[in-house]
Amino acid sequence: MEAGCDQVQGGHEEEPGAEDEAMLWSIQEALERQTLQIGASACGATAVVDVLKALGVDVSPEETDRCVQTRLRRNESPLPDYLLSRSEAGATHAQLIQGAEEASKGKVVGRFFHLHPRRRVRLVAWLAGWIRKGAVPVATMNMQLAVPDGEEVPDAWHHQLIFGVAPNAVFMTNPLDVVSEAEVHQRLCSESVLLIRREDVMQRLTPDCCLTDLSESQSDPRWKALDVEGQVRQMTQEEQESDRPKLTHITIPAAYSSGVTLFALRQSELGQELLGAPDLPLL
Repeated sequence: MEAGCDQVQGGHEEEPGAEDEAMLWSIQEALERQTLQIGASACGATAVVDVLKALGVDVSPEETDRCVQTRLRRNESPLPDYLLSRSEAGATHAQLIQGAEEASKGKVVGRFFHLHPRRRVRLVAWLAGWIRKGAVPVATMNMQLAVPDGEEVPDAWHHQLIFGVAPNAVFMTNPLDVVSEAEVHQRLCSESVLLIRREDVMQRLTPDCCLTDLSESQSDPRWKALDVEGQVRQMTQEEQESDRPKLTHITIPAAYSSGVTLFALRQSELGQELLGAPDLPLL
């Protein structure tokens, strides 16, 4: 996994200050208007509910979730199918864009900006520029990065609406939170991988479990490249060895890409500008 993203100031970038401040909602408005998680693995659909709300498009949470097509974990499945379900549970940025467009009957358009591999951007200044124009950002983050010392590694990636920024601060909903620019930037710059806890692997591992299928039958070559089968085998062997540190997680491919999706009304000047905007330059 990447350790994080450098924040680079190019010649055309603004210095930190008032230009780094922009809010869609005040904190009080966010408290009153934010949507709390609407269902299991549905942080993406929850973010889209608030995107539509911020853009003045009224759609029910149920209809939005149906349009986003949130995928669920198959917790009762044998280990191979469970791992496959974990790799894609929730939603990708593409599902958020498609869901917002369908739920709004074409009124809302989204554009995703990759932040991995590392990009030449000052995150808060870049977000502030778009927010001041009226764009609504949603962050797709690997929450398993930048974990504070002493805290348990989270179990998933997360989509959160960004309702404002200030120097070195990013304000988000679900949950309502303010996080440092460096922390957010690190989570926004991740390889597409997911850590699965040891206990979630071992409790589904049966004598007849065949993980070869994951490596050989999946169209995604990363299952083989990451040697998921070998990682599980190592965990199994460690169960017989009490005197050495054990793997706490295995690493599997994830369907998600880290970055920011910006949403706007399709027929607005901003919508057209968003669609025509270049990708962020690589570092």
